[in-house]
Amino acid sequence: MSTAPACLSHGRVTVTPALRAAVDRLDHRSRHQAAYHFGWITVGGAPTSADAGKAVRPALALLSAEAVGAPPEVALPGAVAVELVHNFSLVHDDLMDGDEERRHRRTVWKLWGPSSAILTGDAMLALAQEVLLDTGLPTAAPAARLLARTTRHLIRGQVQDLSFEQRSHVTVEECIDMAACKTGALLSASAAIGAVLAGAPEATVAALALYGDQVGVAFQLVDDVLGIWGDPAVTGKPVHSDLRSRKKSLPVSHALNQDGPLSDELAAWLTTPGEPGEPGELGEEELRRVADLIEGAGGRDWALAEATRRMALAEDALRGVKLDAGARDGLLALGRFVVDREV
Repeated sequence: MSTAPACLSHGRVTVTPALRAAVDRLDHRSRHQAAYHFGWITVGGAPTSADAGKAVRPALALLSAEAVGAPPEVALPGAVAVELVHNFSLVHDDLMDGDEERRHRRTVWKLWGPSSAILTGDAMLALAQEVLLDTGLPTAAPAARLLARTTRHLIRGQVQDLSFEQRSHVTVEECIDMAACKTGALLSASAAIGAVLAGAPEATVAALALYGDQVGVAFQLVDDVLGIWGDPAVTGKPVHSDLRSRKKSLPVSHALNQDGPLSDELAAWLTTPGEPGEPGELGEEELRRVADLIEGAGGRDWALAEATRRMALAEDALRGVKLDAGARDGLLALGRFVVDREV
């Protein structure tokens, strides 16, 4: 089971019944909206088989228990918990970003309003801690502490991301820190929480966490490249999508922090008055020109090279401790799967 599709399939089959059982604890309204968000039901409540996402984080949680010699069932509460936290963040992100669709379906806030989306997300976040603490295991408290700390970092990353929109200059280091919090923190916790629940040594848990953290940063680097140059057929988003909102992504930040006329022109463009995203405001020719500025200033090549470097650090972390060989192979395959997308 060392291929990424096999790991993801196993994770989804193992975790979904427990995840459904956890969501059933919620009040009727929150339960309905969460079940819709997960793709289990239609707006009207009829069962459906809509896309519920790849479930990368639960798969990482199960593998992390297996990696330290424990059965995957030990990690099941952790797998459910990280998936709940991930989806809490998605429901809130959709509202903050004004996204009206996710996976080709209307988002929770668009259907039931901003207040309902906030409450449904909050309910899933609280439920994640409850699922962990209800296990009664002596390792439940450390796992819950890990998840609480992770959620704090995830929110910190979101706060940073929002603050960057109001600033004319952002350093590469700040962008990397934001990515490590917003994306890396939960992948790090997912890769470690099964080992925590299994009572693994601290050094082993730290290595698994480092692996997840580096995969998360690599993922964000590649995601930011796709946000500018990605093929819409692959990404599901319009080409140059991040430029339409003048997002200070990692390639943009790198390009801005280089000396030269390309960087200066890019900086001037980013501070152009106007409301980003208005229909017709930014033509394709202008967007191509800006993408060329970023590429000419080295933003694209740097981001891809840094993603490769981060993935190497992730793999080194797993090789530095004793782990089950099959589970290690699964973790490596999953890491490459989320990073090695078409760019």
